[in-house]
Formats: sequence, C-alpha cells, structure tokens
Amino acid sequence: MGQGQQEKVATSLAGAVSEEISASLAPVDAELERRYPGDPGTRQPVHTVYVPGDVFAADTIRSWGDQALAALDQHAPDAASFAAVLGLGDELAGPVYDRVRAKLEREPIEDLRVDFEDGYGPRPDAEEDEAAARAARLIAEAYENGTAAPYMGIRMKCMEAPVRDRGIRTLDIFLTGLMEAGGLPEGLVLTLPKVTYAEQVTAMVRLLEEFEKAHGLEPGRIGFEIQIETSQSILAADGTATVARMIQAAEGRATGLHYGTFDYSACLGVSAAYQASDHPAADHAKAIMQVAAAGTGVRVSDGSTNVLPIGTTEKVHDAWRLHYGLTRRALARAYYQGWDMHPGHIPTRYAAVFAFYREGFEQAAARLSRYANQAGGDVMDEPATAKALSGYLLRGLDCGALDIAEVAGVTGLKRADLEGFASPRRGDLPSPGMNNPPPGGAWPCPTVGL
Repeated sequence: MGQGQQEKVATSLAGAVSEEISASLAPVDAELERRYPGDPGTRQPVHTVYVPGDVFAADTIRSWGDQALAALDQHAPDAASFAAVLGLGDELAGPVYDRVRAKLEREPIEDLRVDFEDGYGPRPDAEEDEAAARAARLIAEAYENGTAAPYMGIRMKCMEAPVRDRGIRTLDIFLTGLMEAGGLPEGLVLTLPKVTYAEQVTAMVRLLEEFEKAHGLEPGRIGFEIQIETSQSILAADGTATVARMIQAAEGRATGLHYGTFDYSACLGVSAAYQASDHPAADHAKAIMQVAAAGTGVRVSDGSTNVLPIGTTEKVHDAWRLHYGLTRRALARAYYQGWDMHPGHIPTRYAAVFAFYREGFEQAAARLSRYANQAGGDVMDEPATAKALSGYLLRGLDCGALDIAEVAGVTGLKRADLEGFASPRRGDLPSPGMNNPPPGGAWPCPTVGL
C-alpha cells in the first residue's frame, strides 16, 4: 500500500461494550477523582517557622529577618565567604548571596506558626486564653497592614485526652478572634500535632465543621496540617499505613503532612545524639508519608534540625553546613518544605533552596522548551516529566530563586503555560507542540499574559 493511501479501519466490538465498561467503571472514576484530585497548584512555602505563643509579637517576622541579616554580616559578610562555608561554586556564589539578602529584607518568613504545643507548654488557662486572643489580633493586624508572612496560623495542642479540651479552647479563641477582626485570612494555616489515630483527624474535622456553621462560613473553608510524630501514625496495629487513613479522614481538609523529627525519633527509641531528619527511621517515615499523599493534594514537609547556628564563627559555620546539607538532601527527595527553629537557620534555608533551583534551572527550562516545541534532544520526555519540569520552575519562581523574565527567556513560555503543564486536568496532560499549534490555531492549553 503506497504512502498517502487511506487505511481501512475495521472493528469487532459493538459500541455497547465500551458503554458497559464505562458504566461499570463509573464508581471507580468518581472515587479516583475524589481521593486523588492532584496538586492544588497553589504556592507551597519553603519552610515553616514556629514561635512560642508567649514570644510571638508584632515585629517577630521583621526581627527574624534582621537577626538573619546580622548573622550574615558577622559570619559571612560577602558572597565569597558565604560560598566558601557552603561549598557553592563561583557561578552560584553571587546570585545566591544577593538573593538571600534580598529575601531576608523583603520576605524573611514564608510560613509562621504561633506555637501552643511543645514550644509553649502547659500554662494556666487564663494565660493561654490571653495568648491565643493576642495571636489572633496580631495576625489579623499583620494581614491588614501588609506585614504578614504569606502563610500564618497556630499549632494547637493535640487531641489526646490530657490536653484535648485545652487545645480545642485555644483553637476556638484564635479562630473567633480572627472572625471578630474581619474574617479568616487567605493564608491561614492550622497544625494538629501528635496525631496517632485517624479518629483524631475526624474529630478535628467535626470541630471545624461546627465552627463554620456557627459563623456561616462555606463548608470546608478551614483546612489543617497533620503532624506525624508517632510510630502509630505511620503503621497501625493491623499493619496498614495509618497516615493514608488520616488523609481520607480529613475529608479534603488536610493540606499537609509535617514530619516531627524529634518526637518521632524518640518514639522509636533513637537516642538523642542521632535524632535527625536524615536518620534511616526518618527516611522510612517520610517515604510512607510521601506515597500516601501522592496525588491527594496533600503536601509533605520535612522536619527540622535542633543544632542552632550560634556562638563562635566556627560553630555557626558548622551549623550552617549541617542545615544547608539537610535542606539540599530533602529537596532532592522532593520534600520542598521544612521547619526552621532559629533566625540563624533562614540564611541557609534560602541559600539551599535558591542554589537547588538555580543550578538546575537552565537544564530544566531547556528540556521543557524542547518538549513544548517538539524540538527533540538527547532526552525523550513524556507529559509526566513536563509536569515535573514546570513544577520545578514554578516553585523556583514562587520562592524568589528565579525571575519570570529569565524563565520566559529560556523556555519561551509564560507563567500560565507553566501552570498548564504543572496542573493539567486528569487524563488531559498537555501535549508537546503547544507553541506550534495545528492548522486552525487550536492550542492544547491557553496562553495568557504574564
């Protein structure tokens, strides 16, 4: 048969067969869409900073930024000295250092949690009541005057019997205070710690439902993070993955799973000297969390290091190297968020994040550009890889590691194009060739202005 001759197309199955199969799988389709809606496509902060409820003040965010800048001035006053501490190459030294300083001046904290749990401890009820009300007032004022972090909220006490009532009351006071101050901010985040059973997650859902009803809020308006700090939250008594049950018990309200480095390690009997986010026990827990959360829209966050960058310059440099290395290790394992415990941690948090995105930027951008334009190359990428490449670039843009102009300059794509690749509809991943529309001008995904 010569080229250009139309092929004869023949089938054997009646149309009813396909219809019957589709009907039989309809419940599965609905379940798949409900349980695995995909990433929400919103910004994910690179870290969470927690500040005890009695320490949090109106100037906390700016104070952390100023302390971090002072640490740089004292222990790494220029790009070369900072790069030498962290082992950055010459091509990254200047861009990373400059961006770190700019970030500390502009947005030193991306996510802040006012802590009423371990970092706060047991207090008289009247004292915690006042601190919770104060936290609500200060956070509301910060959002109103433009000094807030992109994400802010509280970590309440857990749902275990000894502290349950106290945790519920603190949450009630805090949320009520926000409502009285004008409403819940868009960046509100709540953290439920030490979750052991899925029923505790269900209790949190019921609690938030009642609050929403009391204030006429849209059902599902308030979400929360689940902190994984016990062995039972990973593996149940029957051998199943408890964390997967917790995600489903949240009924769509769970926004994140946060690994609690020290409580989880202690729960497994790891001695204090070896409690760290790179311990094999930590890797196992986070791997289970990662698989359980995949596709659900729930994001996984790494934990923290308790080695503080304070004291002599030598000690600060040692702590910086440790924190930088742990952060880079987490990023390579797709844990794009972690916890920071001290202002001295945030220079190396941002240095690690910025280096991670900048050193891989050109290769990722070039691969996505070739894919989008069907230009070929030495790697054959598929739609799922294009999704990962665009997600990488978007995360770099969100945190300030990359600029939209430089991304567009290499890829030829606008942010809307990147978002189209990163968060496609299920079963409709963008196809290559989006910059080369077929006759008639139909694009696989819309292109809009930056």
